[in-house]
Amino acid sequence: MLYDIRLHLSYDYDAAAGGGRHQVRVLPPTISGVQRVVAASLSFAPAPSERADFSDFFGNNVTSIAVRDAHDALDIRMSARVSVSRPEPGLDVSPGIDRLKEELGAVRSLAPDAPHHFLAASDHASIDAAITAYAQASIADSTAGTVMDLCNRIHRDFTYDGKATTVQTRASDAFGLKRGVCQDFSHIMISGLRGLGIPAGYVSGFLRTIPPKGKPRLEGADAMHAWVKAWCGRDAGWQEFDPTNGMRASNDHITVGYGRDYSDVAPIVGVLKTTGGQVGEQAVDVIPVALEKV
Repeated sequence: MLYDIRLHLSYDYDAAAGGGRHQVRVLPPTISGVQRVVAASLSFAPAPSERADFSDFFGNNVTSIAVRDAHDALDIRMSARVSVSRPEPGLDVSPGIDRLKEELGAVRSLAPDAPHHFLAASDHASIDAAITAYAQASIADSTAGTVMDLCNRIHRDFTYDGKATTVQTRASDAFGLKRGVCQDFSHIMISGLRGLGIPAGYVSGFLRTIPPKGKPRLEGADAMHAWVKAWCGRDAGWQEFDPTNGMRASNDHITVGYGRDYSDVAPIVGVLKTTGGQVGEQAVDVIPVALEKV
């Protein structure tokens, strides 16, 4: 699938900021065998006094900016054309959980994609006894089967509610509410898998949404999405699952970044020299590109 993606982040401040410094993670990367970025751009208003583009430890695209002049708003726009072609899931060659632990012990690498980085508790995804007990009911003959079952159960047992939680909500709190959004469901799944000894991480990105039949597509109706990657053993490797929709990641999932949880891949983090609060808005368009036949 080929997509044109547009993202607009806007922030209005109660009082003019005397300066600000931010890190922005919204540019999708090229990922071998998964997606290719044909073109991409990222712009800011006001124009930053400093700008640096680099990759973080996990290979995510990061743009660091500093705005020194007084400003009462920050406007961020990203556009990209991305081709996505995920391989179809093959035969399940993942081991059972006991064997997975043996294979994990044989991994000596500490590279960014090494499973060891994704086993311990993290800021938004602690290892919680109640969540681990919930996840234990999903244990199957294979690791991939266990992960898929937990993904489906979260989709079935939890209610999507955009008003129940915030970006600061932790997995344990969302689990108690039994409701939340994609970020919460991903954190709950990550916590449960880590409690079982399965390395799991957070994936930030975009998801193409399809309007009801006969209805026009609403501009800005899409949003940034989150799902889960799980290490399913030496031969099966990393696989991605979407608990919000009860499915494996598909060609409708466009990746922006990987991390241990939301804290590693938040679209924007930073500091401001100001007083009062701020109001932020987000609008996303994920538009399939029709290819002309030659």
